[in-house]
Amino acid sequence: MRTIRTAAAFSSGLYLRVVGFPGDCSFGIAPSSFPRSGASRISRAIHVLLEFYRYPAEHWIHLRTTNPIESTFATVRLRTKVTKGPGSRAAGIAMAYKLIDAAQARWRAVNAPHLVALVRAGAVFHKGKLLERPVDITPPEPAESAETEVA
Repeated sequence: MRTIRTAAAFSSGLYLRVVGFPGDCSFGIAPSSFPRSGASRISRAIHVLLEFYRYPAEHWIHLRTTNPIESTFATVRLRTKVTKGPGSRAAGIAMAYKLIDAAQARWRAVNAPHLVALVRAGAVFHKGKLLERPVDITPPEPAESAETEVA
């Protein structure tokens, strides 16, 4: 999985080698023999797993972060433990706001901030590169079988 995550660009061949689909001996087991195996679960959600390739390559390091929510609220969690609770709900919200407000000064800035506006505007990126004239880059759907019913 680390090989896929740190690859320079998405390659379905790379994915197939790492997961170990039939014809590949990296795991020695075909995922079809274990329908609830990790490989079959990953193969169903591969488009979600590799979604960051549709963003600028400069932003990939931010999208691959392990837990942005936990990192954001770690300061609040630690301070709440030290003070043995906020006291009231209003005091807790105020304390959380002030702690996060102070902590954001130490957060790392986004790489290539000029590309954030393009992403928000809906610009199309493929393998981390901006497509000037986007064409349909999705793989074609499998063709229907030749045996269609004529009514």
